[in-house]
Amino acid sequence: IIPIGIAPLLLRMFFDFRVSLFSFIILVLMVALFASNPLEFILVQLSAISFATLYQSSSTKRSRMLGTAALVFIGYSVIYMAISLAQNGSLSGIQTENFGWFAINGLLCTMVFPLIYVVEKVFGFISETTLLELSDSNQPLLKELAVKAPGTFQHSMQVANLAEKVASKIGGNAVLLRTAAMYHDIGKMNEPQFFIENQLPENNPHDDLEPEESALIIIGHVSLGIEKAREHNLPIDVIQFIRTHHGTSTVRFFLKKARERDPEIDPLRFTYPGPRPNTKEQAILMMADSVEAASRSLKQYDRKTLDGLVDRIVDFQRSEGQFEEAPITFRDITEAKAVLKAALKGIFHQRISYD
Repeated sequence: IIPIGIAPLLLRMFFDFRVSLFSFIILVLMVALFASNPLEFILVQLSAISFATLYQSSSTKRSRMLGTAALVFIGYSVIYMAISLAQNGSLSGIQTENFGWFAINGLLCTMVFPLIYVVEKVFGFISETTLLELSDSNQPLLKELAVKAPGTFQHSMQVANLAEKVASKIGGNAVLLRTAAMYHDIGKMNEPQFFIENQLPENNPHDDLEPEESALIIIGHVSLGIEKAREHNLPIDVIQFIRTHHGTSTVRFFLKKARERDPEIDPLRFTYPGPRPNTKEQAILMMADSVEAASRSLKQYDRKTLDGLVDRIVDFQRSEGQFEEAPITFRDITEAKAVLKAALKGIFHQRISYD
C-alpha cells in the first residue's frame, strides 16, 4: 500500500528518465531489506513502476497522471499474478485482497500532482508540465504581448519553433527552450513602436531620435522584460533567457550611425549589459533569435542568401565570444546552423503565382 512509486514519478517531472529510474532502484533495494520476501518485492516494484515512469516520461498533460495510476495498478497486478503462477504452478495461491492494496497504491501515486506544485514553490524547480502550461498562447502575459506588440509575438513564435528544432537535433531541454522563447521579448510591450517588427512602412520613430537615445530604448527591452516577468511570477529559469538572449552584443546599426558623427564614441553605450549565455539552451535561443530577426530584412530568399545569413550571424556571435560560457561545442554550432538553414528554407519557400 505504500506508494513507493511516487518517488520516481515525482523525480521524472524535474529530471530525465535515467535519474528517476536509478534513484528508484536504490530506494527499492533499501526498502527490500525490511520486506518479508525481498526478491518478490524487488521484482514487483521494479517491473511495475519502471513501466509507469516510462509512460509518465512522455506526459504532456496533468490528466495523464490518472493513466499512470491505472498503469501502476495493472503493473502490480500482472507481475504479482505472474510470480504466483511461477511459484505455485497455478493461480490458486493468489490473495485477492492484494489487488485492493494495489489499487490504493495507484490512487496514492496521484499525490504526485499536488507534490509537483509544492516542490516548485519550495525548492524553485520547474516541471515540464508547468512549462507547457506557460507556453500556451492563451496565457494572460502572452495575450497581452499579442495585442500590444503583434509583430513581436509572431517573431517570438517563429523563434520558439526554430529553437525547438535545434534543441531536438543537438540536445537540450526543448520544452524549457520553447517556453523561454515565447517570453524572451516581452520587454518590448512598453514601447512596441520602436521595434521594427511592430512598425508600419515609412513610420520609424527612431528617425526623430539621436542614435544614443535609440540604442537606450532598444537595449532597455531586456531590463523591462525582466521586470515584467517578475511581476507575473515567471520562473527564474525563464527569466535567465530574457537576461541572456542578447548577451554582451552591441546595437550595431545605431553604433555605426553614431560613429559617422563621432568616430570616438564609446561603444559601451551601445552594448547590452549581459551576461552571456551560460547554458546550451540559452545559446540556442541567441542564435535562433538573431537569425529569425535578420531574415526579415532580406531582399531575396534563395538558398545561397539564407545559408550566407545563418553562417554570417552565428559565426559573428562565436567570434565575439558569446558562446564561451555555454557548454556548446563546435559540432553543436555546426549542426545548429544546418537546422536553422533548413528551417528558414521551409519558412520562405517558393510559392506558385496565382496571377
